[in-house]
Amino acid sequence: MAGQTPDIEALARTGTGKGAARQARRDGLVPGVVYGGGEEPVSINLPYNELVKKLKAGRFLSTLFNLKVEGQEDVRVICRSVQRDVVKDLPTHVDFMRLRRTSRVSLFIPVEIEGEEEAPGIKKGGVLTMVRPEVELRCTAGDIPEKITASVADLEIGDTLTISMVDLPKGTRATIDRDFVIANISAPSGLVAAADEDEVDADEVPAIEVDGDDA
Repeated sequence: MAGQTPDIEALARTGTGKGAARQARRDGLVPGVVYGGGEEPVSINLPYNELVKKLKAGRFLSTLFNLKVEGQEDVRVICRSVQRDVVKDLPTHVDFMRLRRTSRVSLFIPVEIEGEEEAPGIKKGGVLTMVRPEVELRCTAGDIPEKITASVADLEIGDTLTISMVDLPKGTRATIDRDFVIANISAPSGLVAAADEDEVDADEVPAIEVDGDDA
């Protein structure tokens, strides 16, 4: 399990129905429900400002959270839907699903690059560019990797590191079927500029016309 599962805090909601939900919104809270995992659904309220921050951070629907509710045991959850106001586009209700260790989920996992000091392309002045600092993987909730490690130790300038070159943790797979690029080593800007100037100079060399009498 990833060691940095973010917390999301909530309050237990005693009332149910539209009246209790409206009261929660008036109190600066967003009503929600937690279901699944072989247990009864639990009604909760989430602090509006904190929820909006997490929504703006992105990938809310594909992030595993550690749900903390006062008086209850922490539980791993993933958001399954966020209902929004049709006019203001602000969250009005959130559904979370409890995860068992055997549940399969799709989550974005950070990529850690190694071998930069050995990479011949970088030794020659090449620049490492991360195309995908995170990769979405399909895995079980009980075996979510904290990160995946990819090596660029053998890459030259112009080479790319693709997902097929990475040893993924056992039981995981990328959600994208094609062999996509994770990183590449490009030529330094100075070399690129010099190459461009050489091309311009070559274009500016006047063509030599050969007179038929001299041929």
